[in-house]
Amino acid sequence: MALDEYLESEVAVAVAATAVVFSPRARRALRRGAVYGLAGALRAGDAIGSFARGAARGAQETAAVTTGMTETAARPTVDAEGAGGVA
Repeated sequence: MALDEYLESEVAVAVAATAVVFSPRARRALRRGAVYGLAGALRAGDAIGSFARGAARGAQETAAVTTGMTETAARPTVDAEGAGGVA
């Protein structure tokens, strides 16, 4: 096998796969990378979900306050004698 054949992509992939299969150190590094990658993805998902829940809660509170202010402003008030006029 000539040196230029080792540089072909198919041969490089086969050599890398063989190294992973037969090397405990490579398998350990691959597993560790998979575990850390999955843990990072889970943490990112939790952070995004938490942010979305907080944003939704804030929007609901803002809508409730705005609706309450609109309803209060639209209600007629009763004066001190109970005449029912608008103050």
